[in-house]
Amino acid sequence: MLAAASYLYIISLADLILGLHSRHGAANRAGPFSMVLARSVPIGMLTVLQKSEVSMRASADIFIIEQAVNLLNQQAWCWGRDIMRAEGNWLIDIGFDRIEPPVNRKHCSSLYALALPQRRCVVLRGFGVFYGDSQWGGIFLPRYEFQPRYTTHATLACPPWSKADLPELNPPTESQQHACAMLTLDLIDWIQSYEVNIVEKLGIEYRRSTLLEWDNGTQPVVSAEDFASAWRELSLRVASNFNAFLGVSHT
Repeated sequence: MLAAASYLYIISLADLILGLHSRHGAANRAGPFSMVLARSVPIGMLTVLQKSEVSMRASADIFIIEQAVNLLNQQAWCWGRDIMRAEGNWLIDIGFDRIEPPVNRKHCSSLYALALPQRRCVVLRGFGVFYGDSQWGGIFLPRYEFQPRYTTHATLACPPWSKADLPELNPPTESQQHACAMLTLDLIDWIQSYEVNIVEKLGIEYRRSTLLEWDNGTQPVVSAEDFASAWRELSLRVASNFNAFLGVSHT
């Protein structure tokens, strides 16, 4: 009986801590259980709980960002394979422009740019993705970091043959965070739609075959069946805690 009571107490504490993560965090903080706990637990214990909660949140954020990096890394691989598809370059088929490097940058690979409705654009590079919207500005999403970097410019002045060709990119200021978040979410939605379209037009077997080459046994792999939904799940996580993807630490 004592063991059962201890188990219930541990679950209750976990519920309190994890409840602070929810999108209704303010309401949870003021909930009746937390008020009872605050009256019955010594201040020192509450301090320990608060520190544990911060540590748990930071660890969860790191895990989610690692998942996001892995997802974008896999996506970039798939774009490369879609370009080399035996039946023809899929990016060209869906409207991308292939831009060849100039003579003085001939060591660089071609880049792919797509003009979208409502004055939006996507530019794909091996080292990341640029997404611009005339309403919000632009972001560059580095392939191996998944920390969006913001610019007020919705288009690129020159093709990004290398990172040095990108405009000045910075973490968004407080007043720019909404625009940066909207751009990040729009880009994720576009990628999800891209993968849905792949399955609808080319079939799930095509994406499975692509990922067979990606699965070398040393890196995480999201299955073809779960690929689009993984982007949807990431969108929800970004929307609920955008600061985590900017490298903003918990205090």
